[in-house]
Amino acid sequence: MGNNKPSIPKGTRDFGPEEMAKRNYIFNTIKEVYALYGFQQIETPSMETLQTLMGKYGDEGDKLLFKVLNSGDYFKGITDDELRERNPLKLQTKFCEKGLRYDLTVPFARYVVMHREELQLPFKRYQIQPVWRADRPQKGRYREFYQCDADVVGSDSLINEVELMQIVDTVFQRLGIRVLIKINNRKILTGIAEVIGEADKIVDITVAIDKLDKIGLENVNEELRNDGISEEAITKLQPIIAMQGSNDEKLDIIAQLLQTSEVGLKGVEETRFILNTMKAVGLNSEIELDLTLARGLNYYTGAIFEVKALDTQIGSITGGGRYDNLTGIFGMPGLSGVGISFGADRIYDVLNTLDLYPKEAVSATQLLFINFGEKETAYCLPIVGKARQAGIRTEMYPDKAKMKKQMSYADAKHISFVAMAGDDEMAAGKVTLKNMVTGEQQLMTADELVAAIKR
Repeated sequence: MGNNKPSIPKGTRDFGPEEMAKRNYIFNTIKEVYALYGFQQIETPSMETLQTLMGKYGDEGDKLLFKVLNSGDYFKGITDDELRERNPLKLQTKFCEKGLRYDLTVPFARYVVMHREELQLPFKRYQIQPVWRADRPQKGRYREFYQCDADVVGSDSLINEVELMQIVDTVFQRLGIRVLIKINNRKILTGIAEVIGEADKIVDITVAIDKLDKIGLENVNEELRNDGISEEAITKLQPIIAMQGSNDEKLDIIAQLLQTSEVGLKGVEETRFILNTMKAVGLNSEIELDLTLARGLNYYTGAIFEVKALDTQIGSITGGGRYDNLTGIFGMPGLSGVGISFGADRIYDVLNTLDLYPKEAVSATQLLFINFGEKETAYCLPIVGKARQAGIRTEMYPDKAKMKKQMSYADAKHISFVAMAGDDEMAAGKVTLKNMVTGEQQLMTADELVAAIKR
């Protein structure tokens, strides 16, 4: 081979068998819970037309789209002048009519608009597929990564928000991760900006408040000043920034402050409904109203949520919220939706850090038959078949190799049981089963072997 060992593109990864077992454990857990709530899976193509993708993520996003070169003669219809100009943006649109998807939301919106005739509303879909971003790769940032989204479109009911929170709660309970669910409402944030007289500065205000934990109150106020927010407004903000107490107490303080803001009070009312309904249905996780929570502000219009793991420093592992106009970008206005996205890569890291994978989720083969030669193999194969039929993950070692080699194969693959049949066993119509964990061996019939491993 020499030195030109193959490599993979920057920011991408291979997943080996053990990693895949762990990833499947996460995805299967999430899928099972989605199904309990009536969500159905869809998939969309890796490539979308650039028409679908461009202009949906802002200028930054357009730059981060991977474009796919047209097949065949991609110089067709391009003049020499255009080539000499070397204007990448202009040439790109001529060379490429497709791109790799950047997220699952825009393809979902396109799907809803294309298939609206046959969709039953409300439409509850989930989608687990890779997305691509031509981003700078760094720790925890990849150019190809999986998203795991669930959305309900075509219903304004807050029952949907409550169910998504229950889904989050159930998934993390099943995975054994202790989490804090944080909730806020875009309408409350809008109301606050209105009441303090800085309606157009909502993004600056929330970005600054969001840093409270990191930089402290003084620096937050300093940043607000630098954003050109008036002293009077900053003074009015203080009780909101410093707010303590239970969710209900916080809501009462906010309702007082927002008396003059219709939209703000609507946000309080929505949040109260969600929190009260959650109390009634009962959650395992703690849920906290956090007014500094401001994800995706140019996108969400109602409830916003974020989930943090309690036992490890890793940031947000799930997020989501209510948006008013998913399909408006494709000329079909007025379809409201609410969705969540599980951060599978981060959940993977949390489960690794806290060592929470159940043994059976990641173990592969349970039983290995030793190969002593042709005659013995012929004797063992029907028993191998019997074990597999009983649902036991079973391998027959394919080659007649040294016993030591076959045993170390079993060790390397963490196989719990090894079965052997030589002349004595064959004469008795039995096999010897060795428990690789305890080291004990026992002579038994095929049925007894199946029963022993099933135990």
